[in-house]
Amino acid sequence: MSPQPNTGEEAKLEAWREVLSEGHPFHKNLRRVMHLLPGTPRCKICHNPFGGVGGRICAVLGFRPSKKNPHICTMCCEKMPLGGAEIETAILFADVRGSTELAEKLGPARFAEILNRFYVTATEVLIRHDATVDKLIGDEVMAFFIPGFSGPDFKIKAVEAGKDLLRALGYDGRHSPLLPVGIGIDAGTAFVGNVGREDYFDFTALGDPVNTAARIQAAAAPGELLIGETVFRAVAERYPGSETRLIRVAGKQDPLSVHSMTLAA
Repeated sequence: MSPQPNTGEEAKLEAWREVLSEGHPFHKNLRRVMHLLPGTPRCKICHNPFGGVGGRICAVLGFRPSKKNPHICTMCCEKMPLGGAEIETAILFADVRGSTELAEKLGPARFAEILNRFYVTATEVLIRHDATVDKLIGDEVMAFFIPGFSGPDFKIKAVEAGKDLLRALGYDGRHSPLLPVGIGIDAGTAFVGNVGREDYFDFTALGDPVNTAARIQAAAAPGELLIGETVFRAVAERYPGSETRLIRVAGKQDPLSVHSMTLAA
């Protein structure tokens, strides 16, 4: 006799898939209720208020801004159950070049101050483009964009976020750059969800596009945005003059075609 399907697990997987690709399935009714409560700003997904009287009521019920993206509440992010689903995802990495030498030159306190400015700037820019800020790792920021949170044009938003981040860091030709930062973006099917255990877990993205985006970023020069082919197809008409080149990355047998952008593009 063949084993019976685990309907509980299947239902959870389907719920995650719907959340990540379209948003939460109960949002129509929830939004109707939440709109009756006063207060701004609101969660971009379920529309619960974070401010005012409505925000105080929702906070008691657990609807607080997510640490991953304060435009989304914890109920729509961290408080989903363990698990997740495979979904097409755009991944962005931004990394400070030569951070070891820079830390030695500036000293610990000054380096920490500048690095914190990088974190704050990157977080503000990425969230403005509906990214989920995944990690602040040493001298690096990782974020991802999925349809359920960022909308159907999530790949376009990832590219625009990358360009706006370079602009905010001073690569606009009018200012001296805050730090030497290169950015890489790629897209593909990733596992997105809550991973870990019941008492400690993380809402994150895992899989080959994450690794590939990190390696593409490693090939970017300061002030340069490198975009993988899958993402570039979504924005090709906007940037017909972008430079194309091949790069070799660890773990890939064939060279990758990437497109280079700067703020002049």
